Amino acid sequence: MSNLLRVVDLRAGVPSSAQVNQLVPRASLSIESAIAEILPLIDEIRVRGESALISATERFDGFDPTPIRVPQSELDSALANISPALKSSLTEAIARVRKVSEANLPKPVTTTLSPGGKVHQRWQPVDSVGLYVPGGKAVYPSSVVMNVVPAQVAGVPRMVIATPGQKAFQGRPHPTVLAAAAMLGITEVYNVGGPAAIAALAHGVPELELSPVSLITGPGNIYVTAAKRALRGIVGIDSEAGTTEILIIADSGANPEFVAADLLSQAEHDESAASVLVTDSEELANQVQIALLKRLDKTSHAQRAKTALTAQQSAIVLVANIHEAVKFANFYATEHLELQTENAQEVLSLVSNAGAIFIGAYSPVSLGDYMAGSNHVLPVNQQSKFGAGLSVHTFLRAQQIIDYNKEGLAETVSLIDSLANEEGLPAHFEAIQARFE
Repeated sequence: MSNLLRVVDLRAGVPSSAQVNQLVPRASLSIESAIAEILPLIDEIRVRGESALISATERFDGFDPTPIRVPQSELDSALANISPALKSSLTEAIARVRKVSEANLPKPVTTTLSPGGKVHQRWQPVDSVGLYVPGGKAVYPSSVVMNVVPAQVAGVPRMVIATPGQKAFQGRPHPTVLAAAAMLGITEVYNVGGPAAIAALAHGVPELELSPVSLITGPGNIYVTAAKRALRGIVGIDSEAGTTEILIIADSGANPEFVAADLLSQAEHDESAASVLVTDSEELANQVQIALLKRLDKTSHAQRAKTALTAQQSAIVLVANIHEAVKFANFYATEHLELQTENAQEVLSLVSNAGAIFIGAYSPVSLGDYMAGSNHVLPVNQQSKFGAGLSVHTFLRAQQIIDYNKEGLAETVSLIDSLANEEGLPAHFEAIQARFE
């Protein structure tokens, strides 16, 4: 019986960050190539608006998306017809994400530098946000929750959802996605997906009365991610939250069935999903391989998961010890990092780069996807080295307010005089001096 995951043996030592990401590369999807492919589409939507959106949807998805603006009656109907069990689950997910978001809402701060000199910092929400909810190989009402709730807690006044229609629903968005939007009071929803949706949110579509937004958030495939990167600067983005990744650090005490189940849970998302186990136990590695094969036969998306697990982006990495495992993880900088080790809190203290970290055998990534209260929109492809997951902070801007009186300014006159003259900007000092003439 052949193994699903290839094995990368680094017991002699973990190499550099660049080498780690060559040994276990992400799927062979180039965001630069994807940007080149979609730039003509983005420009077409900027120029032609609604007609270009219709043409693109017919070309790529095979149906007419009109009406692109989802009428309120469609939202109301979706909410009225949602099952009580699903509504209850969404209600609890909303409550948990809201509680975490409210707890992390930053507070304004005032710093007094002198009796007459203060600097206040406040947190101001963006004016508007476009919330992208994907809908390719699965349906994601959970992404509605993850996008909308922190934006609401931040106080964003205008929230717009874009989500693709589904052939199975006559070209309309999935009713569960619409029901989740209705539960959260979102009324501006557009039946459009992929890079076309990102372009529409960034540039606006006057015929649809869709005004451009200030910020776009939410996960998507490589083309959605490419559109976000291409339009950054015209519009703000959260992160490049693309194809899912999981890296599990596990030692000999880990449960191989739990590890295998978690690797498989992310592999079912997409053929390009990355599932990586890093362990110092060859015995555990072998047990996980066996468990994966057994579980794969029983899972609904077996072929999709098998493609992901046997591709270059997935592997079992053998290391000498758990410290080396953390070194590998920090270089790899995964979206989801699970720590299934003895003394997981100690291991956590060594971790630097990860979108979200799941501690212990009973904190699987699936919990974070739905009900942990954390957010599942996270940076991928090494972007956790400099970026963060979606949170209430994403929708806020820190603004400093300078509040000095005459006495406070007077204390700075000679200090500013020397600095302004050194920089060759005498008018800067003259603006100060004018207040004391």
